[in-house]
Amino acid sequence: MTPLVILATALVRWDWIARNGDEIWLRTQQHLVLTALSVLLGLVVAFPLALAAIRYPRLYGPLLGVGGVLFTIPSVALFPLLGPFTGILTRTTALIVLTIYTVLILLRNTVEGLRSVPADIREAAEAMGYRRTAQLFKVELPLALPVIIAGLRIATVTTIGLVTITAVIGQGGYGQFFIDGFLRNFATVTIVGIVLSVALAVGADLLLLLVQRALTPWTRRTA
Repeated sequence: MTPLVILATALVRWDWIARNGDEIWLRTQQHLVLTALSVLLGLVVAFPLALAAIRYPRLYGPLLGVGGVLFTIPSVALFPLLGPFTGILTRTTALIVLTIYTVLILLRNTVEGLRSVPADIREAAEAMGYRRTAQLFKVELPLALPVIIAGLRIATVTTIGLVTITAVIGQGGYGQFFIDGFLRNFATVTIVGIVLSVALAVGADLLLLLVQRALTPWTRRTA
């Protein structure tokens, strides 16, 4: 047997995994819900801010500055700060904290994606009679999608890792396995949490890549 197999056999209690399938599925659901809602809310916040930054370029620097400051605040510090307003042990608090970390990534990529649309294409759309809103959604956004989705992939993978910290305020997810493994000095539980977190991040990234390829077939033809 390879050293990796020997190590896995020594540390992993497969009988525990077999007996706790229901808990593993429950933690997976909790992790998925928190990740999906956080990224979706981040996109809802970041998209109009990006449009405002495109229309009023002077806003972009301050928006990035505020987003950068919020991004550097440790999540554990944000939980007690939000506690008096949303309750420290609530999903709302977890979602607000997680959403804050996605906004900066999504804002930057959305703005850069829209800025990457060639000027001659914008001019051609205007010459064809497209109004500003139609031009945005029918011409500019499709061309900006590769950059926007790249930001979405980064935000999603980052959030999957961050969701684990919400277990400290009772929101479950794979972070609960880390807490249980530490408290019980039981390596199997910790390893399950690590493996599932990595697998979910890789799976989500591949899924978004497939979505990008499906929505932007012209990029494959160009390649």
